[in-house]
Order: sequence, then structure tokens, then C-alpha cells
Amino acid sequence: MSSARFFSVLEDRKGNFWFASVGSGVYYYEGKSFKNFTSKDGLANDRVTSIYEDKAGTIWFGTETGVSRYDGKSTATGQAIFQNLKMNEATPDAVSDSLYGGTKSVRIESDSVHISSYRQAPPESWTHNDVNAIIEDKAGQFWFGTRGYARVYDGKTFTIITNKDGKPFTNVRCIIKDRNGTTWLGGADGLWRYNGKTFTTVTQNFVGYVYEDKKGNIWTSSESGNQGWVLSRYDANSLYKTKPAVTEIIHKPMIFGILEDNKGNIWFGDFDGVHRYDGTRVTDFK
Repeated sequence: MSSARFFSVLEDRKGNFWFASVGSGVYYYEGKSFKNFTSKDGLANDRVTSIYEDKAGTIWFGTETGVSRYDGKSTATGQAIFQNLKMNEATPDAVSDSLYGGTKSVRIESDSVHISSYRQAPPESWTHNDVNAIIEDKAGQFWFGTRGYARVYDGKTFTIITNKDGKPFTNVRCIIKDRNGTTWLGGADGLWRYNGKTFTTVTQNFVGYVYEDKKGNIWTSSESGNQGWVLSRYDANSLYKTKPAVTEIIHKPMIFGILEDNKGNIWFGDFDGVHRYDGTRVTDFK
């Protein structure tokens, strides 16, 4: 399809697949053929890292310069109609291949990882438009995690999300809602949970991915000092305690994505391939 890096895949409620690429826009597959949507078709940017389907079936794409919303409508000639939204009007001043901007800027060169020091993005920075994560809450508002500040969108206005100390959440990599309606944010400021009224910090380590399994356990990939990154499981029965019980499963140079299969195995990826954890041991698939 493309030599660009692919960061996100979504199967929508109709069984169609969407693939987000960093450089070649979005690919759509309805079971027979692929179609490519790019900025030439109205997509906000060809660098896309996240895809989300809302309650109404509308597909949202997080790009480097804002979000694109597609409700399935097309022009008379069959061209998709995208509605694009920006948090501010800044434009990228440089093109990078950054996986983790903000606190830790990770750049892949050959097979090595280079981490640069943190610089807080100013309010006018283009990084506030670089969308990493999207969810819809029960009130119909949309939460956007960006390389800059995280924001909530009520259909008219973007509001910066702040923690209990009034500080904005920066470089949020992942946002999920668990089965109890609690929202979890992971990023440069660590792992936080939100019960609808109050934000509570769970860990201050950089969190790249958050996932809830069928039993209600919360899994994360996060930094672990000199040991690189760690795959961790927070026990479902202790999630709302001051210090949830956490089990560190395995350390890796970096961990990408977490997914549970039908048998309860946990799959995750890193620079060294794909791995499966069956509750006892980790099996490597290189």
C-alpha cells in the first residue's frame, strides 16, 4: 500500500477497516479494494496517527495539524467530505518523524532510539494541533490528547484539560474510558484517572499506551528509568485505591500497543517484534 509508517488501525461498526499512515494519509478497505484519502481529498494532513469512531458512527482522524471528521457523506462525484478542526492556527515549522514529542522526543534512526530533553510547548505552538488520541465522553464531548495540551471539545469550543493543581496535561499519548466510565490519560505527565469530578495521579512515569482487559485490569506501557520501558498491569480490584496494586510483566527498550485476544492473552509490540503474554510467560515472535 505504502512505504509510510502505519500507526493505527480501526474496524468500524460496518466491518470496514481504516489504516492511518504517517505520510500517506488514510487507507480505507471495505472487503474488496483499498481507497486512499489524503490532504488532496480534504484530509487535514497526510500524517495521521489515530482513528476513532464515535457513537453516531462518525470517523475521526487525529493528524499533525488537527482533527478530520468524516460522517460517510460524499460529493456527487464520490469524493469524501471531511470537516477539519484545529486547536489553534499554528502550522508546523519543521517536519519530524517523532513518536514522542514533549517530555521525551524519540526519533528512530536505523535501529537506535534518540531521546532529547523536554521543552514545554508555548501556547501558540503547532504541537497543540498534533492529535494523538480521541475519545467521546458520555456527555457527547470529545477529548483530544495532543503533543501540546489536551483539550475537550463541546461542539463549539476547545477547553484545555487541567489536573487537580490547575496545570494542563501535556503530550497525552492515550485516552480511554473503562467499563465503569472512568477516564484514563497517559502521557508525559504519567497516568491519571478521572471520575467525572477529580483527576488522580497513578504514576508519574511517561505512559505511552493504556488498555483495559476483559477483567477490568488496566495495562500500560511506560518508561522505567534505566531499564527502558515496562509492560505493567494494574489490578481491577484496586484501581480506585490511593495506590493501585501493579505488576511489572517485562522490560523492553520500548513498547508499542497492547491488545487482548479471545483467550485472554496479552499481545504487545516493540522494536524486536511482537510478543504474547499468557499470564505466565512471554513468547516472542520475531
